[in-house]
Parts: sequence; structure tokens; C-alpha cells
Amino acid sequence: MSISRRDTLALASASVAAASIPMIGARAAVADVPIANVKPLEYKLEKGAELRVLRPAKFIDPDEVFWRENSKKYTEATGVPVRVDFLSWEDIRPQTAVVANTGAGPDIVIGFSSDPQIYATKIADMTDLADYLGAKYGGWQELAVLYGTKWKTKEWISIPIGGGTGPVVYRQSWVKEAGYDKIPDDHAGFLTLCQKLQQIGHPCGFSLGHALGDANGFAQWLLWSHNAMLVDEKGHVALDSKETIAALKYATELQKTMVSGTLSWNDSGNNKAYAAGDIGLTFNGVSIYYVLKSSPDPKLNQIAVDTQHQALPKGLAARSPMSATPMNAMVFKHTKYPNAAKDYLRFMMEADQYGPWLSNCIGYWSNSLKAYSQMKFWSEDPKLIPYASGMDTPYYDGFKGPVTPASSAVTANYTVVDMFASVVTGNATPEQAAKRAAQQAERYYKTS
Repeated sequence: MSISRRDTLALASASVAAASIPMIGARAAVADVPIANVKPLEYKLEKGAELRVLRPAKFIDPDEVFWRENSKKYTEATGVPVRVDFLSWEDIRPQTAVVANTGAGPDIVIGFSSDPQIYATKIADMTDLADYLGAKYGGWQELAVLYGTKWKTKEWISIPIGGGTGPVVYRQSWVKEAGYDKIPDDHAGFLTLCQKLQQIGHPCGFSLGHALGDANGFAQWLLWSHNAMLVDEKGHVALDSKETIAALKYATELQKTMVSGTLSWNDSGNNKAYAAGDIGLTFNGVSIYYVLKSSPDPKLNQIAVDTQHQALPKGLAARSPMSATPMNAMVFKHTKYPNAAKDYLRFMMEADQYGPWLSNCIGYWSNSLKAYSQMKFWSEDPKLIPYASGMDTPYYDGFKGPVTPASSAVTANYTVVDMFASVVTGNATPEQAAKRAAQQAERYYKTS
């Protein structure tokens, strides 16, 4: 029985009721945001407007609590009813395809990453809203621009809400027991650390199952840290390379150090294993730390105290090849209320709403607008610092080529993840897997 995204934070006693959320005051949350004095963007709301919004399910309680509260505030301010449905991460992409193909359903779909590229002809132009928000809040982070615009243009087709990033999450006492004060930045050192963690009974764990965030993030790190890439700057598939072969061989050695079962993990697998003490190191969003820190169980609180975060090892890359999976809002052309839909997104991104939502998620979402980087919560808890720059990165789906429907399709269909999985299980040699994955990617790029 698979575990849905809605179940991810069940974790038995680690589950946190909304009433126990350690909320940061709204005034404190927005006081440090530098806001430029720009002309207000006013949309003429359609008579009788009502909105339906579809977005990914929460991974921590404040995400949904504050999103619903802000949506309620919008209704109170405008009279426009808003229905928000939260759908499991694994189901968002299939449901978005249904909405696009039928031309019916939600007015706003908040999908992932480069998904808007797939539906560019079916979604509204968002340039006026993106320009307004960027001017008011210090501009957009690099990853937001890459995913929010058509490639190499200034035409915005979506509004990136925020990105979930996944640095190294580890038990610092166990890492010290293995003989390290911090996570090594080189491949050999990182592998040796994982081998030593296994030897002392605290192995690592990384998903190579069909986990939208965790598996894609791990597979992309393996590629990018070896200077491998899906596509080169000219848009040619470059997966069948000596760099990819090296990444596949390294992944095979790393797999030997892991706890069993990682190949079937979805996005909840490493969370549960870490909270249970089955693993001592993984890559993940802030959700593990949040749940442990907020739990009524003192034993889980102690794990939170022992938890540390660090940017992903650089390997051969010039900087940490850590990216993010952004929530990316699309307004579909079939909506009867395009002005209300865009105005709703404007409202949700304004400081009075966005600030409390962002800060109370304590780093689960990295901000897409630069001004929100100035909020104090990022530095008040030093453990959150690796999450603060999640969207300030040049790495993205389809790196180093164009952001296109093809790059989104390769990610959505787990082409790179399955390539690594086939090798670490012994079902293919690195050479066979790289060639096969390149051929699969070529099919997406030829039809895009």
C-alpha cells in the first residue's frame, strides 16, 4: 500500500496538530522585508467571480494553515469565494494534465518546476503580475526566472511561489562518532563517511524510487556533482557521457552503504526512517526537523537538537549543486475569472500574507522574491541557513539546456532516477543505462 503525500508527516507521535504550531507573529514576520514604493497593480474583478485553486498537499502543518487563512483573508477583502484543494505531490502532475486536456476544472493550478512549459499555450500570460511583484520585492531569484518565463524571453507564464530544497540532513552526534565534524565536500570523503556510518549502525538513505522531490533531487546531485548533465547549452541530450558513467559507478558504491528499502521509497520514506533512527543522514527539506522539533514527544525533540543541515557536497562542481522544486502557479485560460485569479496570486505574494506563511514554514519553502531573504527567521535559527538560498541557484531541470516541455517531461517520467536505479540494482551496466536513458530523453526532446 503506497503512502500518499497527505500521510507523509503522520510519523505516529510526531504528528503535530495545527493548534500546536509555533507561529511567528505577522508583524515580526514582515518587518524586515524591504518593500519598494511602486504603483499598485489593480485588477478589475469580474462580477460574480469565484475561484478554485489546486495545489500540492502540505508537508508541514503551517503550509496549509497559513495558505487557507490567507485565502480566507482574500475572500473577506474582495468578496470572491476561494476553494483550495490540496492534492498529493504524486497526483498533481497527472491532475494538471487532466485540467489542461479537458479545459475544465480549477482556475489556478499550482504545479511544480518547469510544468508550465508543458501547458504554455493553455495558460495566461503573467508578465504584468511578475513585473509588479519583482519591482516591489527586490526582483526574482534566479531559479524563479528560469521556471517562470519562457526560455530566454521576458514573458512570464507562471508565478513561482517558493521552492522546496533538500540539503544534507544528519545526526551530528553520529557523524562525529564516525570521525567527522562536518560533511565532506568531495565525493571520496562523502562516500567514506557513509561507509563509516554504516559500520557503526547508522547508515545513510536516499530514495531512488518514484519520489518527486527526494529521488529527483538525489539523482540530479549525482549528475551535477560529477559535472554531468541531461542536456548541453545547445539543447542536445548529453546524458551518455563519461561524466554520467562516473556518476553511475559512484552511485553503485554509495548504494552499498544505505539502509535497505530505499529503492521503493516515495517522498515520505526518508522522513520516517530518520525519525525512527534507522538512518543518520539523508537529503531532505526542513520537514524532518520541523516535525521532530514540534513533536510533543521529548525523544523526538532530542533528535531535533541532534539534527544539523549542510549544503550538498560540491564534488567536482564549482559550487554546491543544490537546486529546489518550486511550486509554480498557473492560471488556465479556461477560467471565467482571469482577473480575479491573478489578483488572488498577487494578494498571496504580498508581504502581509507571504511573510507569515513563509516564516512559519521555517524554511520548508525557500522564497522566490529576493526581498523575503531579509527576514530574520532565516538567521535566528542557524540550522535553517542552508534552506535560505534554495532558489538562488543556476541548477534546474534540464540543466544546462533550455527549460522546455521536454525537460519537464524527462523529470516527470523519472528518466534519470530510473537510470540510476537500474545500475545500483545490477539490472544494467553504467554504459547500458546511460545509453538507454539518453535514448529515452531524445524521444522527449524530438517531440517537444
